Amino acid sequence: MKRRNLIGYLFASPWLVGFLLLIAWPFAASIYWSFCQYDLINPPEWVGAENYQRLLQEFREGRGFAVALQNTAYYALLSVPLSIIVGMGLAIALSWKVRGQAFYRTAFYLPAVIPIVATSVLWMWLLDPQDGMVNYLLSWLGIPGQNWLTQSRSAFSLQGLETVAGWAAGENQLLLFGSKDALVLMSVWAVGNAMIIFLAAMGDVPEALYEAATIDGAGRFRKFWHVTLPMLSPVILFNLVMGLIKSVQTFTSIYILSEGTGQPGESLLVFSLHLFLSAFSDLEMGYASAMAWVTFVILVVCTLLLFRSSKHWVYYSSQ
Repeated sequence: MKRRNLIGYLFASPWLVGFLLLIAWPFAASIYWSFCQYDLINPPEWVGAENYQRLLQEFREGRGFAVALQNTAYYALLSVPLSIIVGMGLAIALSWKVRGQAFYRTAFYLPAVIPIVATSVLWMWLLDPQDGMVNYLLSWLGIPGQNWLTQSRSAFSLQGLETVAGWAAGENQLLLFGSKDALVLMSVWAVGNAMIIFLAAMGDVPEALYEAATIDGAGRFRKFWHVTLPMLSPVILFNLVMGLIKSVQTFTSIYILSEGTGQPGESLLVFSLHLFLSAFSDLEMGYASAMAWVTFVILVVCTLLLFRSSKHWVYYSSQ
């Protein structure tokens, strides 16, 4: 028995060694470093809760960590719901039996498998304020070209409302969308994964439920509202949680769009970029570790709230 166990551990050793070195050790080390002043060159120096106090002070003063928190919240609150809505809408449309269904499904899924670097470069060209195709298409609708990558002001903000009010009064042009809105647009474009999950879930909806709804006189909208949506609610919860985690972890596209600076006007300075710059540019690994743990706690709290609220709107077929 011992020999069999030893053989089993030997086969599992690559994973065990990788887990200990790449996950468990960094996980434990970051907890210790969050209470230290550590520049990656000299040994860590214990400073207690100073890093966390610095985060709290920045939050109160509205700089650094507070800016990253605000930008991340803006991105998550817009990109996650929009991705779910667009992904579900595409899944419903692509579930219809039409000619070329396989082609359309493949075409809408392709953006999700294109490398992030290539996607970011493509969108930098599409959203270019001078020669971008998006502004060219907006000009057909009579909408002035937007400063997608050069404007720190965002559409869904107090400044955005003031811009709309000024445009309605004829005082200024409708230059509404900024860099954070460009980031949201990029995330909505790559909803292929969510679309595929919704398509798979829709295939599991019992046809008898639609037949019963038809007998009761329900139209297409009522079938969606009372049959499709409740049956998809567990998948919506899954996409909400995964989308929330992904929105906080988004890094590559933001780094490329802002050239690693978080500009313009720190509008793209989100958690992931601020943490990266603090750790590897400013060499403040202790401060970055503290920020990582605060981010982790925020994610855990948000996820728990989603699960606690799910009992009011998620329906499971086994219930």
